[in-house]
Amino acid sequence: MDTNDNNLRSWILVGGVLLIVLVAAWVMVATVRESVLQARQSAEQMLAPVDELASGVGTQVARALNPTPTVLPDPMTIIHNVRSLARLETIQYSVEKVITAETGQDIFAPLFGDRLLFVAHGIVIAGVDLQKLSAQDLWVDKGVLYVRLPDAEIFIATLDNEKSYVYDRQTGLLANQTINLETLARQAAEEEIRQAALEDGILTLAQQNAENFLQRLLRDLGYPDVFFVQPTPSP
Repeated sequence: MDTNDNNLRSWILVGGVLLIVLVAAWVMVATVRESVLQARQSAEQMLAPVDELASGVGTQVARALNPTPTVLPDPMTIIHNVRSLARLETIQYSVEKVITAETGQDIFAPLFGDRLLFVAHGIVIAGVDLQKLSAQDLWVDKGVLYVRLPDAEIFIATLDNEKSYVYDRQTGLLANQTINLETLARQAAEEEIRQAALEDGILTLAQQNAENFLQRLLRDLGYPDVFFVQPTPSP
C-alpha cells in the first residue's frame, strides 16, 4: 500500500508540475504575442508619417510628370446676337475622319518638321428652314394642298469633342510645336465631315424626310391630298 500511495503521489506531483509548466508557457506565449502586437502597432504609428510623406511626394512627382490642364473660363459673357429659328431638323449624320496636319515635311523633317494625326468624330444635321416658307408657298386647288418647301440645307456640321482626339504627333528634334496646328486640323476636319455628308446625299434625304413629316402633319390637320412642288430655281 505504501508503494502504491507513493506512486500515486508521484504521478500527482508530475501532473501538477506539467500543468504548471503548460500554464506558464501559455502565459508566456500570450505575453510575447501581446508584446509583438504592441511593437507592430508602435512601428506602424511611427512609420505612418513616413508613408504619408512618401505618398505625398509620389503624388507630387506624378502630377509634375503628368500635369492636368486647368481650364479657367472668363466670368464675363458677351451675347452678340439673338434670333428666333423655325428649323425642321430631319436627319443627322455621325461621321469619322482622320486628318493629317503637317509642316516642314521635307528632307529636314526629322529636325524641323511637325506632324499631327487627328481622329475627328463629327455630327452633321440637315433639314428645312420653315422660316423661309411664305404664304405664297401654300395654296389649295380643287381640294389639293400644294406646298413649295425651301431647299434642304445643313444646319450644323461640327466636331464631337468628347470623341475627337489627337492620335499621334511627331515634332522634329530642333523644332517647336506649331501652336495652331491642331486648330487647323480641327477646321479641316469640320469641312471634310461636311463634304462627306454632302457626297453621301444628306440633303436629298433631309428633303424627303421633311416632306414625309409635313405630309403626315397636314393630313392630320384635315388636308388629305398634299402635293409638294419643287422650288423655282433662282435665275
